Amino acid sequence: MPVHRNHFPPAILIAAFILAATSIGSQSIAAAGDWSGWMGTNRDGVYREDGIITEIPAAGLPVRWRTPIAGGYAGPAVADGRVFVFDYQRRSGDAFNNPGQRANLLGSERLWALDANTGEVIWQHQYECPYSVSYPAGPRCTPTIDGDRVYTLGSEGDLNCLDASTGDVRWTRSLKNDFAAAVPIWGFSAHPLVNGDLLYTMVGGKGQGIVAFDKMTGEVRWKTLDTAAGYCPPSIIQSAGKSQLIAYHPGGVDALEPSTGEPLWHVDIQPMYEMSVTRPMQDGNLLYVSGIRTESVMIQLGEQTPIAPSPVVEDLWRGERGRSVFCCNSTPLFIDGVVFGTDCNEGCLIAVDAANGDRLWTTFQPTIPDEKRFAKHGTAFITRIADTDRYLLFSELGDLIMARMTRDRYEELGRFHALEPTGEAFGRDVVWSHPAYANRTAYIRNDQEIIAVGLNTTAQQ
Repeated sequence: MPVHRNHFPPAILIAAFILAATSIGSQSIAAAGDWSGWMGTNRDGVYREDGIITEIPAAGLPVRWRTPIAGGYAGPAVADGRVFVFDYQRRSGDAFNNPGQRANLLGSERLWALDANTGEVIWQHQYECPYSVSYPAGPRCTPTIDGDRVYTLGSEGDLNCLDASTGDVRWTRSLKNDFAAAVPIWGFSAHPLVNGDLLYTMVGGKGQGIVAFDKMTGEVRWKTLDTAAGYCPPSIIQSAGKSQLIAYHPGGVDALEPSTGEPLWHVDIQPMYEMSVTRPMQDGNLLYVSGIRTESVMIQLGEQTPIAPSPVVEDLWRGERGRSVFCCNSTPLFIDGVVFGTDCNEGCLIAVDAANGDRLWTTFQPTIPDEKRFAKHGTAFITRIADTDRYLLFSELGDLIMARMTRDRYEELGRFHALEPTGEAFGRDVVWSHPAYANRTAYIRNDQEIIAVGLNTTAQQ
């Protein structure tokens, strides 16, 4: 699909970094207090700690520490008492935000390892990385932690594996140089996904839309798909009695056999501007795939039968203007037959009935509450508190919100202004980065600092 140079919605940039993959049950076992990658250790946007607050008090929440960093959309990851955050230290160049034009900068991408209790720097790894991307604040991809290793993918395609304790480099690959892959206009954004002994990410190009690497050595184990990289991380779902690797790219959604890359099924969806961004989300035998404008599809996942050796899937419904929800910067959550997501066209939070795409309710409260009107790509990052109808939302204004969300309503349970919005989009100030939740703490970053906000039941004391 050709890339058009005018009228780009700038949100893509973030969506991807921000943006997801699901490997429930497939990654290394992590401590209950860990958040070892994008949208959590299970990559499902669910926060599973107990002993946390049930509402945000009017007096606010304690900020336990602040540590200066530089620019980036990549959210933090947390494991084994360390917080990993990825940024870009610009040295020269004009860092303008034009959705149809690349900015050329000189600087370094940097991975920080911080003490989770104090915010003190344990180590830092940096490398020279000239940028030629649109919305050039910094990396998009949240670090992925797997045991004693941490993996990063930078905006220009630098894929690194480092020792989580020391920052020593174990191996490195360049998607741009080793695979002659074209750098997407909004940068590489497919958060690396670890599953067993493999690491997956979207690369782009003929026969290499997605590549599986040996996670210990960086050697290519398999590659497949003729497609551009897009901006969506790979994910793993369980369906038809098997694990399926889901690759959402500018030409559609493909399910692959995770160990070999063999095709299982394909569904067409072609979002504008190659903006395959938010990860497809599963609820039972349904899979929701969102694009921009009016591109979305609810897929019915079928079973494998003797007559159909590959799982059979079909469209349940497709998005239309005024129905569904068209997500970009933040991946929606799909819970008990309801899709909750922020809409890139209107900028509000929308609840959608999974059965038919009808909108159940809409609200601007978590995105732009003072305006309550259209704001393109109004964004809030949504995390469910496990086994409850309560959610933590981080707004583009820098507010941490707790809310109750059901198919009937949105009910706010308090908010705390955690950080200033230091980015820019569509003429408004924004912060577009997914927090990490671990150690009864929210770890939140903007382009100037990362902070730790207490969430335990005594946090307000």
